[in-house]
Amino acid sequence: MRPFALLLCSAAVSGCLAHQPASIAAEAPVEAAAKGAATAVAPSSARADSDFRGWLGQMRVQARAEGVSADTLDEALDPAAYLPEVIERDRAQPEFTRQIWEYLDTAVSDARIRNGRTQWAAHREAAAMASARYGIAPEILIAIWGMESNYGSHFGNFRTIDALATLGFDGRRSRFAQRELLAALKIIDDGDIDRDRMRGSWAGAMGHTQFLPSSFRAYAVDGDGDGRRDIWGSIPDVMASTAHYLDRAGWVEGEPWGVEVRLPSDFDYSLSGRDQRKPVAAWAQLGVRATDGDPLPALSGAALLLPAGAKGPAFLVGRNFDAILRYNNATSYALGVSLLADRVAGRPGLQAAWPRGLSALTRREVKEMQTLLNRLGFDVGTPDGIVGPNTRSGLRAFQRQIGETPDAFPTAALLAALRARADG
Repeated sequence: MRPFALLLCSAAVSGCLAHQPASIAAEAPVEAAAKGAATAVAPSSARADSDFRGWLGQMRVQARAEGVSADTLDEALDPAAYLPEVIERDRAQPEFTRQIWEYLDTAVSDARIRNGRTQWAAHREAAAMASARYGIAPEILIAIWGMESNYGSHFGNFRTIDALATLGFDGRRSRFAQRELLAALKIIDDGDIDRDRMRGSWAGAMGHTQFLPSSFRAYAVDGDGDGRRDIWGSIPDVMASTAHYLDRAGWVEGEPWGVEVRLPSDFDYSLSGRDQRKPVAAWAQLGVRATDGDPLPALSGAALLLPAGAKGPAFLVGRNFDAILRYNNATSYALGVSLLADRVAGRPGLQAAWPRGLSALTRREVKEMQTLLNRLGFDVGTPDGIVGPNTRSGLRAFQRQIGETPDAFPTAALLAALRARADG
């Protein structure tokens, strides 16, 4: 999803604390759009089924040693089934990507804004109680709910035990899946939920706001006082659990997530990036201004975010943006939550336009870009098709070398320049 990003799944609007992700999503700042999936061969033979049952037997021994009751293990593991669809989704490698503005068109759509306001009105008391308890802005809680499951309309119908058992048995991510399966068994053993109601995504993220089992055990909260933590059926529990998570992720009470800003014409774009923090006063001295004309808000450790490079909107973000990233380590996701929260709360949307004429690079093209950067001496690590910090650092250094604005935004023109330099 998710350091904490476990690159297991990427969905249009849903699912990944450095301790453990709540849900799972791709790390790249553009959202992947799956186009076809690799086909996995399911163990259909009697021997394969016997192997799966044998693996479950080993998990039973381990869970029993960790204190899970025999009754819970009978309830949870006896009917466990291998799910070929889970393996197909896990092994899918999306080739085509969408630009961040295409992702946000869906994430912060008019319909989602309207529904968010409706849901906030319907559950205002639950959101207010969670906000008062943990200091999280209520509109942020509503926005995460909207992003993770479209306000509960689709949080997945995979039985979590079956999905995690499948991933654990398959072996590609067995350590992760076995850890999460053990956590799921302990949740059932604790009496918070039964096996059949424990449902969520194919990758094991559960309920309205897509907690992984380990995150549930660490951060889920009983918000309605019934003695159970129910993120499937209790909105007070959903709100309180999400607020607790963000609180533990470092949320700073009273601060906004950030603000859209305008940059001066002579701005040094190499100062952008979440790894370069400055006091708000220092940004103001550099000519950074809020687009609405108001003074820059108080932000702890402010950084300049340019998700579409020099030609797109600019944002000054603080520690609360980082806390949202701890929930799901994708810039597109955190910006979606932030902008959706603003709109649900009645604040205006973006003022600057996105550079919609730019086409997204495919994963293969990004890998080629990384390969060329390495060849030219800009060490960006092993090419993987994902634009992360190392790739952006290499792109920025190459842009400086060729006299372009060092905004580190990957484009077809920049790839062409790399090809020409490598061939020359």
